[in-house]
Amino acid sequence: MNREQYERVLRDIARAGVYHAPQQGMGDLFAAAEASGFSICRIDLAPVRDKAALFEHVATALEFPDWFGHNWDALADCLGDLSWLPADGFLILLEHCDGFSTRHGGDFAMALQVFAAAAEAWRDERVPFWVLVDIHADGIATLPGIE
Repeated sequence: MNREQYERVLRDIARAGVYHAPQQGMGDLFAAAEASGFSICRIDLAPVRDKAALFEHVATALEFPDWFGHNWDALADCLGDLSWLPADGFLILLEHCDGFSTRHGGDFAMALQVFAAAAEAWRDERVPFWVLVDIHADGIATLPGIE
């Protein structure tokens, strides 16, 4: 896929959600997101060893406000707001997920559910919210338009 194709995919609000990150073309994907006015956030989960560290890494990467409560409800609240990151859309890349997802599968699955719910809420606001995961876990679809 090239940059223009990624731009079309990223602007398709109805399909925004949680997907596998493409194995190739990430440069074009990031360029498309930037050209579309998206806030782009890469969250490295390699050092994350528990749920508390997951909350801390997400909060730091997405510049959550001081009132973030470091729990699932607070994560959902912050992901549903993001007023401190004005943008035409959002692209979040969860990198190096293997270790955390293996050690804390339930928490990883819950995090993906919270991200998916945020994508649905943003869809209602007509704002694209994409979360890409760099592992191929069960139940995660391939990014639309990628064969």
